Amino acid sequence: MDTAGSLKRRSRATVSAAYAAQGFGYAVVVTSLPGFKDRQGIDDTAIALIVLLVCVTAAAGSVLADLIATRAGSRAALVTGLALEVGGIAIVAADAPLWLFIAGFAVYGSGLGAVDAAGAMQGVLVQRAYGRDLMGGFFAAYTAAAIFGALAVAGAATVGWGVSAALVVVTVVAAFVAGCGLVWFDRSRAGEERHVAARTPLPRRGIWLFGFVILAAFTLDSGVSTWSTVYLQDDLVAAAVIAPLGYAAYQVAILLTRLATDRIVGRWGAGPVVMGSTVISLAGLIVVAALPFVAAAVLGFALAGVAVGALVPLAFTSAGQLAPLRSDQIIARVNLFNYAGAVLGAVVIGLLADVPGLPLAFLIPAVLLLPVLLLARRFRAAAGRQDAVAATTAGASADR
Repeated sequence: MDTAGSLKRRSRATVSAAYAAQGFGYAVVVTSLPGFKDRQGIDDTAIALIVLLVCVTAAAGSVLADLIATRAGSRAALVTGLALEVGGIAIVAADAPLWLFIAGFAVYGSGLGAVDAAGAMQGVLVQRAYGRDLMGGFFAAYTAAAIFGALAVAGAATVGWGVSAALVVVTVVAAFVAGCGLVWFDRSRAGEERHVAARTPLPRRGIWLFGFVILAAFTLDSGVSTWSTVYLQDDLVAAAVIAPLGYAAYQVAILLTRLATDRIVGRWGAGPVVMGSTVISLAGLIVVAALPFVAAAVLGFALAGVAVGALVPLAFTSAGQLAPLRSDQIIARVNLFNYAGAVLGAVVIGLLADVPGLPLAFLIPAVLLLPVLLLARRFRAAAGRQDAVAATTAGASADR
């Protein structure tokens, strides 16, 4: 029979696997867009509309995860989302007609949103059982797998493969491992606990505050992910082999930050980490805007990644502690700000690419990050209540 300790470790490992499956699948899809474009005979406008479709259906998927989690638990929501992702990737990777290809992206987007929300729900529950910060590690698994997914697509292209069934199989295996392992934190809650949770009001102000942090972080993430290579290659005339280094440095900084966040928060608290990471990223964005040199831009994009690496896991952690019995619903709502930020970063920065130009457009995420400095105390207060929350809600957590 499994002990409580081994079940906790199993749940931690399988939540990490769910994050890894999410990161790998997303990287495979987005880095394969040029190949999809050629195969389907569509233009950049069509690709932009497909990306927008994914954002819209992902928001719907987050709402779906909320509905499923309320009725059947967050494990059911996560497994449903993983299944939708796998189905969507399989349709997109197949040589399907255009209408089915677009439908595959809609299915994938809904799964993407469901996994974003339900993965955070499960992560908060595992973290609560451990009584210490773990979300940085979960998001680190996502980032590491995303890097691996991008490299896998590049390797497949090098040997002449394309987005083949092999990549889909890897995603299916990762999703299967994650789905089968998520058992301990998802037993059905007793009727009394469901009643208590239903009577607990949602902390709407806290949802908006931490939602804004997620909005700011994903505006930055979407902006750098979409436009950093374009800026280096078109504006700074970097060689084709050099231009992607800005995005690579950005992702490496996110990964290193997420690997270190849990330990640093345990020692110094969440508030100082929020302040420090935000200041570092602000400095990076200013470097990008002020210094039109390739080396400066690569360094600036790397520094910008520090806030994304720290703020996203800490925002979900703190949001989940606002009202522990309703953490699933709170996280699903906070997660919706993710997609608004993704659209804002990709679209608004793009619209400003010509006038006033990309360098100044990269200051838009900086403007959104400034209020985060004023919210740092909210992170510290939420993190400071973690032990008390863990003690008073341990029973409810284990039954979710």
